[in-house]
Amino acid sequence: MNGPCCLAKLSTRAFPSLALNLRQRSRWMKTMAVHMSPREPSPELIAQLGKPPRMRTNPAFKKVQTPEFQSIFTPELKELVALFDKYDYELRIAGGAVRDILMSIPPKDIDLATTATPEQMKEMFEKEEVRMINANGEKHGTITPRINDKENFEVTTLRIDIRTDGRHAEVMYTTDWQLDANRRDLTINSMFLGFDGTVYDYFYGYDDLQERRVVFVGDADVRIKEDFLRILRYFRFYGRIAHEENNHDEATLAAIKENAGGLARISGERIWTELQKIVVGNYGPALLLEMHRCHLFEHIGLPVEPNLEEFERLCAALEHFEKPHYPILYMTGMLHSAEDAMAMHKRLKLSAYERDLARFITQEREKVGTEYTTLRDYQKLCLQKYIQRDYVEQLLKYSDKQELYNQLKSWVKPNFPIRGNALAEHGLKGIRLGLVMDELKLLWADSDFQLSHDDLVKKIPDVLEKIPSSPSKVKSMK
Repeated sequence: MNGPCCLAKLSTRAFPSLALNLRQRSRWMKTMAVHMSPREPSPELIAQLGKPPRMRTNPAFKKVQTPEFQSIFTPELKELVALFDKYDYELRIAGGAVRDILMSIPPKDIDLATTATPEQMKEMFEKEEVRMINANGEKHGTITPRINDKENFEVTTLRIDIRTDGRHAEVMYTTDWQLDANRRDLTINSMFLGFDGTVYDYFYGYDDLQERRVVFVGDADVRIKEDFLRILRYFRFYGRIAHEENNHDEATLAAIKENAGGLARISGERIWTELQKIVVGNYGPALLLEMHRCHLFEHIGLPVEPNLEEFERLCAALEHFEKPHYPILYMTGMLHSAEDAMAMHKRLKLSAYERDLARFITQEREKVGTEYTTLRDYQKLCLQKYIQRDYVEQLLKYSDKQELYNQLKSWVKPNFPIRGNALAEHGLKGIRLGLVMDELKLLWADSDFQLSHDDLVKKIPDVLEKIPSSPSKVKSMK
């Protein structure tokens, strides 16, 4: 065998002759992909990447020496770069950090790519007595050295995907920077940056960045099928990059619609992580509506027929309040009912706070302006068990009640003057004690919070007359 260049032929010719089943074939390919040394992949394997993108004749076409670029050079990074130079492995900045530097944004995180394999990096770091952390990254080709016990760097071997299922990929290492760039999602994320300031741009990502275009590398359909979460990444980066609210590439939207069902295979946690960034970013509401037109909602936990009129009203209302807003607040506007809120939670695995806020707003929003009209009404709502004050404030924001919202925000809630042990002295316990406490809080609020401990104790008999003594009847009131 001649290594990786024979991989595609072996998978289609040699294995059938050996009568290996599919599971054995998959295990063999995965093992080979992880441990083989980098070589040039076969033409058949390259063909899996889809139609060749429009390519720049000279990818190393530009140099930068901006303050944003210079800001990354910590002593630790300089030491890491020198180490790779010493062992004659090429190292470049990859992905988002390159994009940010070219947009004059200081990068928060720096991802690095290299021609060295994980085994070669481990050997190098062990020889130089450099500590390595995050062993789990190795299966993805990533090694994380910690330099001078101060700074961690994620360094990933150049690779191509030899097998994908829309969520995970089996990879083969390569020394070809263009092939690694070709497996990335968007052209603006496919650039590299050398430590001398050279920009390496194979697919005109620099031009797309200057024109604020968000397009996939090569064949959008192929890129999306490699990882269906890229559908949501497209919308997130559109919000970050585009200058116009609705200037999408039509071929890209067509590929997204065609592959919408693939999102059903992505975990709710990963989807919610992307959605949160989309809805509070630039053009968030417009992008959510575009996602609806692409038929994504049924696969990400939102109603197939969302509450669009309510959502548009909510977005207009939130313009009257200081940002940022909770992402879940926007999502709630798309819902028709508390049942929709629970269905969304089931799909997206919301936090307990997000779940309860969405359910609270969908249950209470129709009462705003009818049952709830005064500041006192909202203060009393804040006193109810299991209702956080922030829920009530968000309800007022949701309902565009600006004056009431400001009044409630500035309200200093006094301490309730009676404790549970005072009620226990009257023979109350369990559910009945809680119900009496709730009633006393409402009486206290109606007195403009003036009733004292003794005043409230005197009212216990009257409150008890309203509360049934039968445990079953008490439970029916809950």
